[in-house]
Amino acid sequence: MRLDFFPSRTLTMYLAKLFVVRILAVLVMLVVVLQALDLLSRTGDILAFEGNGQAELWQYVTLRVPQLIARFLPYSVLLATIITLATLNANSEVIAMKAAGLSAHQVLAPLMLTALVISGISFVFNERIVTRATATLEAWDDVDYGPLPDAPAAQSNVYYTSDDDILMARQVSGRGDDLTMTGVTYYRRGAKSAIVEQWRADRATYANPGWRLDNPVRYEVASAELKDAPANAVVVAEQLRPDQVLLRKIDPDSTPVTELRKDIDALEAAGRRSAEFEAAWWHKFSGPLSALLMPLLGGIAAFGLARSGQLFLRAIIGMALGFAYFVVDNAALAMGNFGGYPPLLAAWAPFVLFALIGEAVLVRTEE
Repeated sequence: MRLDFFPSRTLTMYLAKLFVVRILAVLVMLVVVLQALDLLSRTGDILAFEGNGQAELWQYVTLRVPQLIARFLPYSVLLATIITLATLNANSEVIAMKAAGLSAHQVLAPLMLTALVISGISFVFNERIVTRATATLEAWDDVDYGPLPDAPAAQSNVYYTSDDDILMARQVSGRGDDLTMTGVTYYRRGAKSAIVEQWRADRATYANPGWRLDNPVRYEVASAELKDAPANAVVVAEQLRPDQVLLRKIDPDSTPVTELRKDIDALEAAGRRSAEFEAAWWHKFSGPLSALLMPLLGGIAAFGLARSGQLFLRAIIGMALGFAYFVVDNAALAMGNFGGYPPLLAAWAPFVLFALIGEAVLVRTEE
């Protein structure tokens, strides 16, 4: 009985190369098709802004492609697993491996090692590229695909209340006392919550306390007239602190894992609910690691006699197991966001469940 988990170095490299080539082929095919369809639906919105042209369309593609890669990489690993193993089975290569004394786990080991490496690459890619592309794309969408600011905003189209007053900002960037708002509108309300006056400013900075409006314009509701205001001397919303601004809108998709952890800790320190973001934080680890499951779930396509006529059926079963995982994973994450599941359970339970299912199917049928 062999105790080595991996087959020979030559066979391991051979299977890994086959697997990687097919993953890249499937991923490119999916991304090209889906990007073309997405661009068709967005072209009108992008070109609707005066001055936009082909350069802006390519800019949209460069921002959207990382999102598509991150989302469909696990699907690509699943499909590549089934294609690779079904081809090896049809060519009787799996039979030759088993005749040489390899177990089902040893046949799948090179693919699982490759999938583990891809999971690590996917995690780094998500943290370094996808989060930045998502933040930029969201900021660009919020300005209707017009000119982007030099640094994409951390938040867009935000709304705050300070006592009975309302402060709105088109974009918010920075942290702490260096927080800056642009496209600011402030409404001061009087008796019976009626709006008394409106202030508009291109920019607002934290005045500790309050927010100083740069070059503000004041509109008085009672007289329906614009009133002059001293430049850089108007401070509003004195009860609104920078930490309250940052906690109003957190987007896990555009926030790296370290920054998201800080935001969650700040939410908990403020006594606010953080289960939704906690589940998303854990999923930043379990999501990329889902690629490791795909060779195990699709492994059923590698075994059984190809001439028995069941190869196609086995491939369908492997595909069904893989797609069932994605359905259950999304459902569990949604339940975690609503508070139905604890965050840790919502992020990791589907992974553990389908790992056990895949292992049980493999042992039951082949070991």
